[in-house]
Amino acid sequence: IVTARAGKDLISSLASGLLTIGPRFGGALDDAASMFSEAYDNGLGPEDFVDKCRKENKLISGIGHLLKSVENPDARVTLVVDFVKANFPCCPLLDYALKVQDVTTRKKSNLILNVDGAVACCFVDLLRNCGSFTREEADEYVQMGALNGLFVLGRSI
Repeated sequence: IVTARAGKDLISSLASGLLTIGPRFGGALDDAASMFSEAYDNGLGPEDFVDKCRKENKLISGIGHLLKSVENPDARVTLVVDFVKANFPCCPLLDYALKVQDVTTRKKSNLILNVDGAVACCFVDLLRNCGSFTREEADEYVQMGALNGLFVLGRSI
């Protein structure tokens, strides 16, 4: 927006915006996928995962929203969760993330699974369970930052 307001052309504005994507903006998809996958794959229960992050003074990527809460849910998350539950062969990582949400919302009602967390977990579930990729290939896509590519795609079309 700043670049466009400065009078630069569309391509310069798009490139400028894309170059800002990283851990502080737009990087939540990759971080959430990695954090939830690692905890789930290592057999950490939701309570243990939350406690581990708390002890390490680490925020859980994909959890929390400034405005949305248990009482005021994010419709985007509801749509994603409902679609995945109805159409994916299985969704163990999403189920795990929703159990983590149950733990975090006991502390504060806005510590919900946000849209980045929901999309990240669903994407991992899709890669791992669609039958087109080995587990190693699915994990490699997550490690190479493919999920942040979804964030970029939505802002560049």
